[in-house]
Amino acid sequence: MRTTVEMKAEHLRALRAIAAPRGEGGFASVLAEAIEHYLDGEQARPHRRKELLSLAGSLSVEDAKDLRVATRSVRTTWR
Repeated sequence: MRTTVEMKAEHLRALRAIAAPRGEGGFASVLAEAIEHYLDGEQARPHRRKELLSLAGSLSVEDAKDLRVATRSVRTTWR
């Protein structure tokens, strides 16, 4: 099916850059892959959210505090 999609010029360039080494004249297959990936992620989102929420309380208060301190320490060296 054909349709018109408006996108930023840099997105168009990036899609063409991905398609070119594959020997594809256009970027339709790359765009289709991106859409499939996005839709798969959206479909899995409720399950992932439920799974993550089930982890609430997994750490002891002390372990959570230690993790928070270590994370803050590591973040000071991030660039």
